[in-house]
Amino acid sequence: MGRWCLIGAVWCFIGLFLVTAYFALDLPDISRLNQFARRPQVSFFDRTGAHVTTYGDVFGKRATLATLPNHLPLAILAIEDRRFFEHWGVDPFGIARAAYVNLTHGGIRQGGSTLTQQLAKVAFLTNRRSLKRKVQEVLLALWLEQNYSKREILTIFLNRVYLGSGTFGVDAAARRYFGVPASRLNLYQSALLAGLLKAPSRFNPIASPKASMARAQVVLTAMVDAGYITKKRARAAARHKGILAPPRDGANRRYFTDWAMDKVSKRISIDGRDLNVRTTMSPSMQRLAERHVNYMIGRYGPQFGVTQAAIVVMTPGGAVKAIVGGANYGRSQFNRATQAMRQPGSAFKTFVMLAAFQRGIRPGTLYPDKPVRIGRWRPRNYKNKYYGEVSVSTAMARSLNSVAVRMMVQVGHRRVARLARRMGIQSKLRANGSLALGTSEVTLLELTGAYAVIANGGRRVTPYGVVEIRARNGRRIYRRRKDRGPRILKAVHVAAAHRVLSHVVSGGTGRRARIGRPAAGKTGTSQRSKDAWFIGYTRELVVGVWVGNDDGTPMKNVTGGRLPAMIWAAFMRDALAGTPPRPLKSAED
Repeated sequence: MGRWCLIGAVWCFIGLFLVTAYFALDLPDISRLNQFARRPQVSFFDRTGAHVTTYGDVFGKRATLATLPNHLPLAILAIEDRRFFEHWGVDPFGIARAAYVNLTHGGIRQGGSTLTQQLAKVAFLTNRRSLKRKVQEVLLALWLEQNYSKREILTIFLNRVYLGSGTFGVDAAARRYFGVPASRLNLYQSALLAGLLKAPSRFNPIASPKASMARAQVVLTAMVDAGYITKKRARAAARHKGILAPPRDGANRRYFTDWAMDKVSKRISIDGRDLNVRTTMSPSMQRLAERHVNYMIGRYGPQFGVTQAAIVVMTPGGAVKAIVGGANYGRSQFNRATQAMRQPGSAFKTFVMLAAFQRGIRPGTLYPDKPVRIGRWRPRNYKNKYYGEVSVSTAMARSLNSVAVRMMVQVGHRRVARLARRMGIQSKLRANGSLALGTSEVTLLELTGAYAVIANGGRRVTPYGVVEIRARNGRRIYRRRKDRGPRILKAVHVAAAHRVLSHVVSGGTGRRARIGRPAAGKTGTSQRSKDAWFIGYTRELVVGVWVGNDDGTPMKNVTGGRLPAMIWAAFMRDALAGTPPRPLKSAED
């Protein structure tokens, strides 16, 4: 019996040796330990030249155990590898403990990897789960332990580990989340960073502040259990978590730069180059847009059942000055100004009106405002109110659905769709009877850009945010050329649109958008108040506002003439303060 056990042990040893040798054949280059490969950095600057934000991987200054506060490495050891100074790269006791916890809880609750193994994975391997990667991770951990001291391994780990938001190393993370170097981290901040190691995205203090604080508390408890700090000190650290929240100022500007970054990546190949990008962003208008969106949603959101809003600010020539894609970028990076497809409601009637003008209809042309039927479809006016015979101008001011449908039947829905596309609507339009009432979904950016055609006197514009791209060494890679778009609208039709849309603001559904200077625009409300819009313009600016809820929940009697028009007016008053009133632009200007 003993003989067969010995033979079995020998063969097991031979098998283990062969498996190890097989996986060791293509071990990665160990000389890469001190090489820091990173994604290229793309830095964005506003129109004044001030830095806005940087995309790409960020490394801070090299930290040493001598310069770091003692509680930072202790926090990491407490939550990740308490036996770090005792094991030889692989910890059988840690593996057994993790296996027991996972077995008793019926799922993966703990991992058995040591800090040395984690460094091996970070420095040489990928996150792909496989037997090969795990074996190579163990082999590399053993090599690290043979060639470096424990303090050296811990130091390298602290400078290489990924901690979310594009940061590598504790110093970059400390500066990103708290605005201080790693040498100045206090106990709670150290616990928060240590908590990021488990899942940098899930416990990111910017995107998930509650989750990150809960994780920091777990780390503090682990430090107490390990004997590194007392319960009294842990409680004192936790009490200060309110004032230690990551700085959030200017986060909503990322809606603009996310959109601009997408344009950069589509226009040029980054190819590992660090780039500087100058944009059209106006810092003052961006701040005003953020302020008014946040104020209005904070004050009126609960009352009207509104949780989200978006705003686009551009010049009549298409230069985008500000974008706010939601109420809080930290909570949701989805850009409701450029990505959300929503029904524009009556804001689409402007295209019906312009198509009618091109067929000889005038603002004073009369239509019967009474119930209309197209097949089985019976569109109705808001609150079922009808006013008899009315002019096009009055119908637009009161946003009468029956007249818009009659006009579109007269000019043809395909002609309306073609004009909308020529003016800049790129989203798919369903060319049917309901098109007149804005049932085809569009983005706020493209709808605002289409209204800019009217604001600038009739020429097509393409909204843009990138002016110039340079390599980090100063070499210019791209510069936007100034060009005039093709004429889409005749001068007489532009003038007619100005008169009608000005009437919407002065005495129609857009009365709350009056700002004491020449202005024009159109309200829009989708069915059951799921979306509410106001798109308006002056001589200087074209601004689009949308409010609603991400899940499509109806708002409480919110129309485009209420909250969106209020946001529009509040922003425009501040943005144009000190600017003398000027008439709307004609095609001859």
